[in-house]
Amino acid sequence: MKPHPWTEYSNLLKERILNPRNVGSFKENAGAFQEMRVVTGKKEWDGSVLVFSMVVDETDGIIADAKFMAFGETALIGASDAACEVILRKNYDQARRLTADLIDRKLRDFTTLPSFPKTADSALNFVLSVIEEAAEKCTDIPLKGPSVTPPIPEQQQVEGGHPNWHLFSPDEKLDHIKEVIRDEIQPYIELDAGGIEVSAFNHEREVIIAYQGACITCPSSTGATLNAIQQILRSRLSPSLDVKPDLSLLQF
Repeated sequence: MKPHPWTEYSNLLKERILNPRNVGSFKENAGAFQEMRVVTGKKEWDGSVLVFSMVVDETDGIIADAKFMAFGETALIGASDAACEVILRKNYDQARRLTADLIDRKLRDFTTLPSFPKTADSALNFVLSVIEEAAEKCTDIPLKGPSVTPPIPEQQQVEGGHPNWHLFSPDEKLDHIKEVIRDEIQPYIELDAGGIEVSAFNHEREVIIAYQGACITCPSSTGATLNAIQQILRSRLSPSLDVKPDLSLLQF
């Protein structure tokens, strides 16, 4: 396996490789009396070995904790460490839908700059395959639905926005909104087999979004998920934006 140039990694990725936060494993009988199941995926790939463990709540399929042990490829270590946190508090089915893009976003120094080089795609996909192997051992656990675990992480900061927002025309503002939704929100929505698009942009501040797929029947579409979408758009573009769902399409 040809190692990736260290200079092509983001600073956050380098930090996770040198000081991973989620290294370890769980005993198979851990939590046996607490309705928790420990599942493990293990695979070898081109001289590298990855063991990925998850603690899953047997009452609803939610992942309570995750750890990994990796030997070999440096990108494998960073990707596994980030994946442990991305899937936390999501259900095992959402974990099976995890993408390389979401792992990459977790470790970016800047929103638009990838944390991994393209040559690391095979390492990222290998991590996904091991997580899927572990998640497959949970398919008998009933899920309570995506409303229990809205996939979009809320932004800690809602201040700021785009410095030139006030200079953009209405069409340019709409284009930026669609770009943020496509690049930073849609990948998370897809964890719940859903979709999202902008159906209207009123008075340059009211964003009407239309949900698709599983999101149409999800109660969090008007709650936690909607709030997270609004916070992301306010943080990236303008604090003045208000996001509302197209209620005519929702089915509760």
